Amino acid sequence: MVMKPTKNDSLNTNISNKSTILVIDDNPTNLSLAANALEDKGFNVLIASDSLSGIKRAKFACPDLILLDILMPEIDGFETCRRLKTDEKTKNIPVIFMTALSDSEYKVKGFEVGAVDYVTKPIQISELLARVNLHIQLYFLSQKLEQQVEERTKKLNRALQELQKSQLQLVQSEKMSSLGLLLAGITHEIKNPLGFIAGNLEHTEVAVEGLIEYLKLYQETFPVSGKIIQEKAEEIELEYLLNDLPKMLSSMKQGIEKIQEISRSMQRLSRRDKKKKVTFNLHDGIDSTLMILKYRLRANEYRSGINVIKNYGNIPKILGFPGQLNQVFMNLIANAIDVFDEVTDEEKKSENFTIKISTEISLDSQEVMIKIQDNGPGISEEIKSQIFDNLFTTKEAGKGTGLGLSISQQIVEEKHQGKIFCESKLDQGTIFTIILPIFQDNNSQLND
Repeated sequence: MVMKPTKNDSLNTNISNKSTILVIDDNPTNLSLAANALEDKGFNVLIASDSLSGIKRAKFACPDLILLDILMPEIDGFETCRRLKTDEKTKNIPVIFMTALSDSEYKVKGFEVGAVDYVTKPIQISELLARVNLHIQLYFLSQKLEQQVEERTKKLNRALQELQKSQLQLVQSEKMSSLGLLLAGITHEIKNPLGFIAGNLEHTEVAVEGLIEYLKLYQETFPVSGKIIQEKAEEIELEYLLNDLPKMLSSMKQGIEKIQEISRSMQRLSRRDKKKKVTFNLHDGIDSTLMILKYRLRANEYRSGINVIKNYGNIPKILGFPGQLNQVFMNLIANAIDVFDEVTDEEKKSENFTIKISTEISLDSQEVMIKIQDNGPGISEEIKSQIFDNLFTTKEAGKGTGLGLSISQQIVEEKHQGKIFCESKLDQGTIFTIILPIFQDNNSQLND
């Protein structure tokens, strides 16, 4: 449908100055009569003497109204109208039948195939012009109304999108704030006792080494000890203690280092982003996420353990909001784990579940690419087209909010001018790819 601007919305014949009417009639006399009457009133008139040429002209010229004779050879007016109404280019053009058939059955049939009105033959010029003017006016008014509805719909859609973005930002901010406070509180609570234990463990190692040396020297100097001392040595398994105590201290030291590593990971994940972007190492964020999720990677009563394969490239630090990108990594890796937890096929629960994480730099050294891939059951095309939609989730009620991936998309694409997309096929696993520019616009700010 060709939209034509209206110069005057009132019902008058001035509309003829800008309106095109197509007359289709096999009778030259009727064709000439109608065309002359319309041209005298200022209408632009096109004519066709048969249905097929009339349909072609309608598609090419897109007139504002069609006057169509019913009784024509080969293809009658009813079939012609039906074809016009089934074509995308001509379906909205109003059609007025011209007919000598006064039987109401034919008039009803005309309305059924899509005509808006009819004029009877012999044609009365005044009646023809009145009906043409009326339907031209209605046609333009309907176009104007459609345009206004379309514009209003676009405005409402834009407002809805802005509202959804604002809601996502609020949810994201609140979620990160709550998570940050929780992790920061835990990190703070364990930091002091952890430091105390780690510091004293070093002194304990030195003290134990000294005691062991002293005991060995004592044994060498006094090989024959008293009966009571000998019995006590056997009771406490002295030789075993002397050999095993350093190993126990070493294991304790490794345990303390592991807890300190977890504490550092929580600290990285809990830190609040600054207003402006900062340079940081993406691998630190991924490793911290894996450390926090490590307990979920272990085998459980429902499935085998999940193997994580890391293939890190030599990528530089990038400019961005590390706290928000860590949230993206958390969402994607946790979702991959959820996929394995939701496997229902008993035979597949013992398979080698794998999550592969790779990073690389683009050939022009302007972007970094992060891929998080699983060998799970994959995603159907229908679901894949909706996964980034706000509030869309395939999880059971209470297990998913439908916000994780939409928030991730907003963080990657709006906050970091990057891209995130998903590749997946059923029974072939899923790959989420994140592309981030290394040098980004630092004018964007973090919303509190």
